[in-house]
Amino acid sequence: MTFSVTQICSLLLIVGAITIIYLERKFPYRRGIPFFRDGFWTDVIGYTIIQSFLLKIVIFDYIILPIQGRMTWDLLPQISAWPIALQVLFFLVTHDFYIYWFHRWQHANKFLWRTHEAHHSNEQVDWIAGMRSHALEIIVNQTIEFLPIILLGADPAVIPIKGLIDGLWGMLIHANTRLSFGKLKYIFNGPEFHLWHHADHEEVFYANFATKFSFWDAIFGTLYETSKKPTQWGLYYEFPKNYFAQHLYALYRWSFKPKTKPLKNDQ
Repeated sequence: MTFSVTQICSLLLIVGAITIIYLERKFPYRRGIPFFRDGFWTDVIGYTIIQSFLLKIVIFDYIILPIQGRMTWDLLPQISAWPIALQVLFFLVTHDFYIYWFHRWQHANKFLWRTHEAHHSNEQVDWIAGMRSHALEIIVNQTIEFLPIILLGADPAVIPIKGLIDGLWGMLIHANTRLSFGKLKYIFNGPEFHLWHHADHEEVFYANFATKFSFWDAIFGTLYETSKKPTQWGLYYEFPKNYFAQHLYALYRWSFKPKTKPLKNDQ
């Protein structure tokens, strides 16, 4: 029996998720966060299962394929002759560079912040919290991520391999674990930097934007590092709990109430 690259990547994603969950339970960054924490099912069912499935169809079938088919891309360089590992590395670095700047722009622009605030709304950040992202944010970022892979003639295996790395890294940097990369943390981003990014602290609202490579923050002066742990998490204002309301809230503010009580410190 032979398995396709997509099937192998899917299996590795499941194994990786189980491993990260184990690290959370064994070496928690914040104690007291239950596995089925508040908003867990919204993130799993609404964002991870339903939204991911539907947006995959929208992005590939109704955006990328029409763009690919309606224009001539003969002048673009083709990278099909490159080794697959080099192709994957090329798209990992270039897309991560884009994500750093777009993410930074989202925090600086009031309109774009509305497409990103849902991602920061969890007050208990864990392995699955990173999946909570507004549909508009996903459509923009994944179109820009996967369209060049197709237009530049990359090997078909690049998409599932990069998708696997994206998925695992997204779970890892949001994981409630004390895992550290040691001195390599200034190259590869991990939870010790990104968990601070999700804290409700003024000093990190414009810091630690990197996803996979923390050297972007180091190079462009947005790296925040401390031996302390955050005391507050999530947004500084009340945010809807319902999946649909979270999406509508980005378009229409029917109320805006600052949180009146500090969040519990579950260190």
